[in-house]
Amino acid sequence: MDRRTFVKASALTMLAASTALPAMPSAPPVARRGDWVTQMHGLTVPDPYRWLRDPAFPKVEDREILAYLEAENAWFEREMAPQSMLVEALFEQLKGQIREDDESVPVPDGAHEVWWKFEPGAQYRQWWWRPRGRPDLARVILSEPELAEGRSYFRLGTFQISPDGRLLAYSFDASGDERFELRVRDLASGRDIRTVAPDSLGPVGWLWDSSGLVWAQTSEQWRPDRVRLHRLGAPAGQDPVLYQEPEDFFISVSTSQDRRWIFVNAAQSETREVHLIDAARPDAPPRLMRRRERGIEYAVDANRGMFFVHANDTHPNFRIATAPLDRPAQWTTLIEGDAQTYITGLAPFASYVAVEERLEGLDQVRLLFPDGRQRRIAFPEASYAASLGANAEPDAPLLRLSYSSMVTPNTDYDYDVAADRLVVRKVQEIPSGYDPSLYVTERLMAPARDGTRVPVSVVHRRDYPRDGSAPLHVYGYGSYGYAVPPAFAASRLAMLDRGFAYAIAHVRGGDDLGRQWYLDGKLANKANTFNDFEDVTRFLHSRGFGRPSLTSASGGSAGGWLIGAVATRAPDLYGAMVAHVPFVDVLNTMLDASLPLTPGEFPEWGNPAEDEAAFRRLLALSPYDQVRRQRYPHLLVTAGLNDPRVTYWEPAKWVARLRAEAEPGSILLLKTNMGAGHGGKSGRFERLREVAEEMAFIFMALDRNDRAARRPAG
Repeated sequence: MDRRTFVKASALTMLAASTALPAMPSAPPVARRGDWVTQMHGLTVPDPYRWLRDPAFPKVEDREILAYLEAENAWFEREMAPQSMLVEALFEQLKGQIREDDESVPVPDGAHEVWWKFEPGAQYRQWWWRPRGRPDLARVILSEPELAEGRSYFRLGTFQISPDGRLLAYSFDASGDERFELRVRDLASGRDIRTVAPDSLGPVGWLWDSSGLVWAQTSEQWRPDRVRLHRLGAPAGQDPVLYQEPEDFFISVSTSQDRRWIFVNAAQSETREVHLIDAARPDAPPRLMRRRERGIEYAVDANRGMFFVHANDTHPNFRIATAPLDRPAQWTTLIEGDAQTYITGLAPFASYVAVEERLEGLDQVRLLFPDGRQRRIAFPEASYAASLGANAEPDAPLLRLSYSSMVTPNTDYDYDVAADRLVVRKVQEIPSGYDPSLYVTERLMAPARDGTRVPVSVVHRRDYPRDGSAPLHVYGYGSYGYAVPPAFAASRLAMLDRGFAYAIAHVRGGDDLGRQWYLDGKLANKANTFNDFEDVTRFLHSRGFGRPSLTSASGGSAGGWLIGAVATRAPDLYGAMVAHVPFVDVLNTMLDASLPLTPGEFPEWGNPAEDEAAFRRLLALSPYDQVRRQRYPHLLVTAGLNDPRVTYWEPAKWVARLRAEAEPGSILLLKTNMGAGHGGKSGRFERLREVAEEMAFIFMALDRNDRAARRPAG
């Protein structure tokens, strides 16, 4: 085989394997098997590893459970130890691709501007502030390294300066459980003046006069279900409730572009409802924008003395409407929905409205002017990802935009509206060097088994051989209407430069081609997500991109369900797969209404307790319940002990069952972050090390396949 640069990974793998290993487990752990079952709708479903769920979760203190997870981690270390030199080489390469003293473009906000910086070697950012036009007065107003000191995990949440510029509301998560401690800091003194709450989630809404803020609180079940008003100087822990959600909807807070309104957003899968709080009169009862209706999603913003609404009530691809402040339910269409243009968002400024759209799967930004003129911003490439950036002020004569493609590093533009031109403010620097001319990106259309054409974005080096001899990696998600953008990732270069092609399969369940694309991959149509991924992979093989033994795949969370399902349904298509915090115990999770996300996801997946068809469908698609006596691809599975979204026991139960019931011979590894949650470890370098481990696993697994294929028979 013409492996070319891929042989570098193989050489490092074999070199590392020759080093002596410390004393480690000689065999993978075997989880205790129980006789638990679920009986429902006339069916009996075994659940032999139910004991791995600690009933005290979110606390996990059961010694047997912790011992099993630690044993799996020890086995992961044992199996990956021969790759230690490769992991270190990859880690150093990934570090070399990021600027250690990186900083963002300052964001203007009234009389000041704010930006972040990394100090060389720092895991976390410092946040800087200065009066506009006065670089000599720049100073640090928040140091993430100081807040993170002594903690094994740290993640900054909200960061919002008050309208008068004197105060900062910020929050942080110190465990990965996504319960954020909310604080208020006095910017003049640099001291925190109040800890508002230990259990906030999401942004806050500052009052018009900066005298207080509105914030969302999580319940014990990690459901943000109420909104409180905190007045500065009021006793802590006594914030009155402004709104409490009566159903299983998640609550969030946002602020209008003109800062005069605070929105309480209630969301559940495919349904939205908004309540209005006057930022100058927060004690007045919140007003309802429009009563919730299943299947109707809408979002609200305000400027120019009116509300602007983004809604799918008249067309599945959404419309833009306006409403008077005193009659918020009276909507007048500004842009009609249509089958070709998928409207994804808006930002109303004082002198125009910026509308985010997707046309044939390609991002667009359209400007609407008060005199009826319209203009689309022209971007320089045929395939790319573009979106509105940070625009904090009521008007934006210079509109901040974020842009990249699979070969163009992340770029911050200011679009000069008056001059109709893009001004580059920052291009992501690759200190180790990057020549975009060495790479090429393609957007292909793969035929699915039902005749649907599925988009796939591919990037590879120009000298990549299209004869099946070089490796291929396929990534997918396909849930919740999230479209994976064909954007740049510097870490991907480590694979491309070792001879890989990297493909993003834009499968149904995302909204890449519009709202119907999402609807065609949920509920009774969920199998389309998995079919599309398999069919995209077969199509790429037919076009000379890799072959099964040289193909890896990855996905996380709901994308981990995709990986788990495809690993069972089409194991011969892939040589190695990585499932990050995978949603794989699907049926049991959707039967457990005590879990944070379950009730709100019935419209997404179905309610198996009440609907026999949903029960049977989820049983047939749940990777944990469909483990078979067959050979699986080499598998790396990750989990987070504190993860409130996909609980640790889902991947743990799946791996335990695979060890017991699948055919032996494939590598099977479970790594649980014992002090982190859904996003893995915190800190930019710790994240890079986990990326390096994932790549090293893939290289090791595919190299094992390659050597096995070249081994003489008998």
